[in-house]
Amino acid sequence: MPLHLGPFVRWRSGLVLTWICLFSSGFTFIGGEHSATVTHPLPAAFSDLLPHFLVEPDDVYIVKNKPVTLTCRSTPATQIYFKCNGEWVHQDQHLIEHDVDPATGLPVMQVKIDISRQQVEKIFGLEDYWCQCVAWSTTGTQKSQKAYVRIAYLRKNFEEEPLGKEVALDQEILLRCHPPEGVPPAEVEWQRNEELIDPKTDPNFFITVDHNLIIKQARLADTGNYTCVAKNIVARRKSSSATVIVYVNGGWSTWATWSACSAVCGRGWQKRSRSCTNPTPLNGGTSCEGQSVQKSACTATCPVDGGWSEWSKWSPCGADCTMWRSRECTQPTPGTGGKDCQGLDLQSLNCTSEQCPQTASGAEDVALYVGIVVVALCLTLLLIILVLVYRRKKEGLDADVADSSILTTGFQPMGIKPTKPENSHLLTIQPDLTTTTTSYQGTLRSRHEVAGKFSMSNGPLLEPLPNGSHTLHNGKLPSDPNDFMNRLSSQTYFKTLPRDNVNTSYGTFNFLGGRLTLPNTGISLLIPPEAIPRGKIYEIYLTIQKKEDMRLPLAGCQTLLSPVVSCGPPGVVLTRPVILSMDHCSDACLENWAIRLKKQSYEGTWEDVLQLGEEVVSEPYYCQLEAETCRVFTEQLGRFALVGESLSMAAAKRLKLLLFGPAYCSTLEYNIRIYCMDDTQDLLKEVMQMERQLGGRLIDEPHVLLFKDSYHNLRLSIHDMPQAHWRSKLLAGYQEIPFYHIWSGSQRTLHCTFTLERQSLSTCDLTCTLCVWQVEGEGQSFTLDFNISKDIRPLDSDFLLMDNCTPALAGPSAFQIPYLIRQKICSSLDTPCPNGADWRLLAQRLKLDRHMSFFASKASPTSVILDLWEAQHFHSGNLNQLAAVMAEIGKQEAMIFLVSDGEC
Repeated sequence: MPLHLGPFVRWRSGLVLTWICLFSSGFTFIGGEHSATVTHPLPAAFSDLLPHFLVEPDDVYIVKNKPVTLTCRSTPATQIYFKCNGEWVHQDQHLIEHDVDPATGLPVMQVKIDISRQQVEKIFGLEDYWCQCVAWSTTGTQKSQKAYVRIAYLRKNFEEEPLGKEVALDQEILLRCHPPEGVPPAEVEWQRNEELIDPKTDPNFFITVDHNLIIKQARLADTGNYTCVAKNIVARRKSSSATVIVYVNGGWSTWATWSACSAVCGRGWQKRSRSCTNPTPLNGGTSCEGQSVQKSACTATCPVDGGWSEWSKWSPCGADCTMWRSRECTQPTPGTGGKDCQGLDLQSLNCTSEQCPQTASGAEDVALYVGIVVVALCLTLLLIILVLVYRRKKEGLDADVADSSILTTGFQPMGIKPTKPENSHLLTIQPDLTTTTTSYQGTLRSRHEVAGKFSMSNGPLLEPLPNGSHTLHNGKLPSDPNDFMNRLSSQTYFKTLPRDNVNTSYGTFNFLGGRLTLPNTGISLLIPPEAIPRGKIYEIYLTIQKKEDMRLPLAGCQTLLSPVVSCGPPGVVLTRPVILSMDHCSDACLENWAIRLKKQSYEGTWEDVLQLGEEVVSEPYYCQLEAETCRVFTEQLGRFALVGESLSMAAAKRLKLLLFGPAYCSTLEYNIRIYCMDDTQDLLKEVMQMERQLGGRLIDEPHVLLFKDSYHNLRLSIHDMPQAHWRSKLLAGYQEIPFYHIWSGSQRTLHCTFTLERQSLSTCDLTCTLCVWQVEGEGQSFTLDFNISKDIRPLDSDFLLMDNCTPALAGPSAFQIPYLIRQKICSSLDTPCPNGADWRLLAQRLKLDRHMSFFASKASPTSVILDLWEAQHFHSGNLNQLAAVMAEIGKQEAMIFLVSDGEC
């Protein structure tokens, strides 16, 4: 058998040298430690074939510390061995399997080796680690392809991360991403808001070969957080999120039609408007430039009321002893909505006996005269019965309600002795001061015994009380609130009254008057002395309507400036005007406003009863507008509201901004709620009560902001936070409240929430800047600096005026000026004085001279002035200051306030 000398192999296994001798019939390994003989005879028919590979080793990657396996399979082969980086692999590291190909009958040999991470790392950095297998047959040898073995990895940091962008609608967006270095190279995919982007399902997305994301046309739905994700067999890495905001710039709508002329007759104004809604600006897009309202002068044709022409001549006397004459409504003819002529256009008259062609009288005339006499007698008898009934009722109503001691209790000594009381003609009448009590504690009785205490079925007035009695203790009226509200709601007009007792006050009053107050709302009703007729006792209520329950018909530039307040019952007879006080939120610049007082009728419609600046003193309503309060003089109780219509864009409402945060925060998120509401005390009270239930607390003092009628929205944003400790979770740079939501005044508690996130629970100090501005207008900024865990300020003790007054006060206790002294002042100042030292000088000293014509129209101007002073200074009134004013006028009544207890 011929001997074939094979290759000389040097094994790297210690210092052992091994010779390999290959024979045609087999081979033998000779070594110091290993020896083996393997014989693989080949069939004679295939002895001249070269081996070819059925399986060649492929490139592999080592993941972490797991070894990889290389496989080589060849036929026909007598032997297969691996060579790695030019050196033969030791025999012991080969796993050899023998098989026979069933189709050809050739022997098949398969060899596997394992490569560890340590083997690769020995030459790492010098060259790539590779292996290939060599197969032998009797004819020759064959080498497989090289298989490279690499250690797989993926770096943590991206070489380029996507950056956030703000783009306009329909623009193209390019987000770049260069993944971290890795073996094998990382595959890249994109996510939007943690959801995979698939360009196959949404063709608007395209991922380039260098892994960049292209959004072909930006849509509003494309706003979100985009993340680049790189992954291979080792790891998966995510880039930082890139916020993409697709904004929409605002566009003007078409102009609306011109409104009707504001004047019914003569020169006026008309306007038209357009809105920035085509499209509406979104996600920080620019608002429309230009004016949203155009105003133009107009002239309205005045209505012409019709007028009668002269009467025509009498017609000849007819057969029925009647003659006629007529007139026409032609001087002038009514036009442009003018009134028609009032009265008859045809008049008849009986003819005299000489002119009448038929003068004979018969039995028919006698029957007519007898009928006339009978009817006259019946009417006379009925009139006598009515007079008797009226006189009987008059006697009952004129019964004394209280003795004269009621009046004397109104004299409240102040502790200072007058110097010369004998010089004052007003002190010559000595009142009965034997009683020292300061308020009435008697029983008011009526002589009528009736069953119903509060009946409105037969007329607008309240019936007397049951058993004819009601007791007043120190001016406070004990009663059952639920019973009173139930009785009110049973009447048809009171169906819309709120049922909560918190926003309702009520009391029983007689001619001495009194006061109703809704604490902490700025709303009160002053009932002056003698406003209720003597002999009458009224049960009166005062309540506030929630705006969502009471929708006023507002049009154009109109806005609600005050709460909707109800006082009643409507229909009661008042001999003097009462004063209803309530807050308003206008800037009190009447040249920019047309402010009207509205009253709801029995039918439920709202009517204008007066316009400020155009009051008619003969009407039963009058109004004084102060900086923050409106005083309404009214002789009719009902439901009232103050409505303003802006005459220019300079008109502004006062808004109050309230900032609240949670009293206790145990999470990383911290919410700041910012309320934007009308600057009235009733809304402040409502928000305070609501936040107390939510567990919130004020984090800054309230701020006042002027909101103009510019049709621009209100924007709010938070800046200058310490980025190392806090971040905002708001996608956009600001939040926006629509103009109409604020201007209409129908939404009471408008607010927006800013969600902040702190990096650690130990972070408690928060410093930031709140910016509030109206688009294209001036704004304000406020610095916030507080500790979210240590600040334990009470909710309302510092910022909400705690009004602890009694909701209902009756009689002298409701007024600061004693009743008798008030009467003496009125009798002294009502009489005109040649030198002007009368009620006119009092009004001037009290800075009320703008209402001179209104005061002059009243029977007692002084009493109305004192009523207004009482309404203005109930909490802060100083009788000594009023006494000083009286002294300046030159009236000795000022000394009455300083009478000491000893003098009484």
